Amino acid sequence: MFKNSLNFFNQVKQEFNKITWTPKKQAMQVSGIVFVMVFITAFYFFVLDWILSSAVGFLLNLGS
Repeated sequence: MFKNSLNFFNQVKQEFNKITWTPKKQAMQVSGIVFVMVFITAFYFFVLDWILSSAVGFLLNLGS
């Protein structure tokens, strides 16, 4: 049991050493792009929701 666990952790260590990490500058750039895209998408859906809710409110008030 102990031998299997030790073997597993050795294999994990070997696989971990094979990883090629993204440079910090590139990771920061990609994170910035993701942040901007999330903000643009959130703003788009906010405006779309506001327009549609105003249209629905106008139509409901039109009938009363």
